[in-house]
Amino acid sequence: MLVLPTELTHRQAETCLRMLLQGLKAHRDEILVVDAAPLAVFDSSALAVLLECRRATLLENRRFEVKGMPEGLAKLAGLYGVQELLVDAPAEAMNLPA
Repeated sequence: MLVLPTELTHRQAETCLRMLLQGLKAHRDEILVVDAAPLAVFDSSALAVLLECRRATLLENRRFEVKGMPEGLAKLAGLYGVQELLVDAPAEAMNLPA
């Protein structure tokens, strides 16, 4: 499981994404789980980081899930229409081999 920092805004986005992508390469589990519970300060950049990490995970034919998403970030994801992309879904729903 990879863990997000307490702050993830535009200022930290590039560094955080780089660390998550390194973690993706180090973790070889079928599903990559990102723990968002530590997030206390964030903006829409946090969603962009998570979505890019998701894209990289799916390109490796693995699954992606965010756990412990703060309520405010979940609401922001809903506002942008991407909330369903940040939860675990069956492989068939993502057009991936099971």
